[in-house]
Amino acid sequence: MGLPPVLGLYTSIITAPFCVLLGRNPVLIGGTSSVTIPFIAAAVRSQGISGAAKVCVSAAIIMMGFCILRLGRYVSKVPPSVVAGFSCGIGGMMIISQLRTIFALPAPKNGWRESMFGQLAQVIWNLGGMRVVPALVALIVVVVATAMVYWLPRSPAPLFGVIVALLISRTIGWHEREVGVLFSGLPSFVGFHWEPSDVWKVLPDAFGLAFVSSVNLLITSRVVEHFRGGHRRLKKHDADVELGAYGIANLIGGTFGAPLSVGIPARSLANVQCGGTTRLSNAVHALFLVGFLTLGTHFLAQIPLAALAGVTAWMGARLLDWSTWRRLPKMSRVDSAAFVGTALAVLSVNAVGAVAIGCSMYLLRRVYRRFFAAPVVARVESQQDEGRVHPSPTET
Repeated sequence: MGLPPVLGLYTSIITAPFCVLLGRNPVLIGGTSSVTIPFIAAAVRSQGISGAAKVCVSAAIIMMGFCILRLGRYVSKVPPSVVAGFSCGIGGMMIISQLRTIFALPAPKNGWRESMFGQLAQVIWNLGGMRVVPALVALIVVVVATAMVYWLPRSPAPLFGVIVALLISRTIGWHEREVGVLFSGLPSFVGFHWEPSDVWKVLPDAFGLAFVSSVNLLITSRVVEHFRGGHRRLKKHDADVELGAYGIANLIGGTFGAPLSVGIPARSLANVQCGGTTRLSNAVHALFLVGFLTLGTHFLAQIPLAALAGVTAWMGARLLDWSTWRRLPKMSRVDSAAFVGTALAVLSVNAVGAVAIGCSMYLLRRVYRRFFAAPVVARVESQQDEGRVHPSPTET
């Protein structure tokens, strides 16, 4: 985005207390998401960090307005197959986006494409220039994490994978690109002032950012509830309250220049799989981030980037919702089409567009039944009534 990387961690740390106290989904973990990149990156290019802060603060206020207008509850009407497809698409995006780091591929001349399918094609085309060692580091993380899930289902499996990969790298003498030292000081307020030109410079981007963040947040909350299984389902008004909670949290975070916080599927799913059930899990998540930034900087600095890429890819594979794929042949045509269409659209378009594409299939079915199927059935019944006065029970 053009922002200091540590601001991505500050997003989770600063906004967590407000999400814990005011949010409705107790295991939903907030943080920086890729859906916010286009809007914030554009603001940084045009106005610097202060411009990005203005966009984020404005977007947070708009999210609070969505809460007051009770617009969040409409997302609760998104069909379950679209939610499952969204989860699969996000999982696929997490895997594809890390392949260039796992294989240590150089950037193409024209840069990496924004479309995940485009990136996948670029990765396949440039596999001849891959390096083996980073791929082995990522593979170690994946294997160890998978084994830990099997042996200790509620353990922080990816963390064990990173530790083992780091130890093996140090023992063998692999020297790969590492995270490096992160600035661990307290964030400072970002100074900015409003200008009349912000009406057309800031507000359009802020509205777009608020819209995509709201949809992403609420759909991610639905995904988390889907993986939680038998827990109490969130009510319609909970979606409105969730928007308001994250709006307030992002209003505070934006004053420090932190990017907008939305629901993070990978972290939330890890929280569920490790046994998190209450708001305390969200608070502890933020406390551990603070601990890593203050006491664990030496450990973080030595982690190979390929190991973190392996963690992201492994979590992406967990989000692919294999149970839905197995049920696909038994699902209705519109459900299966919405599921697959949403998953593919996440990889080719964007998250919000994918949800719209998935829901449009149900709209098309409704239009077909209303204007095409119903008149045909009525015409056939009318013709049958004209051809007989008293139909027999067998004919009926």
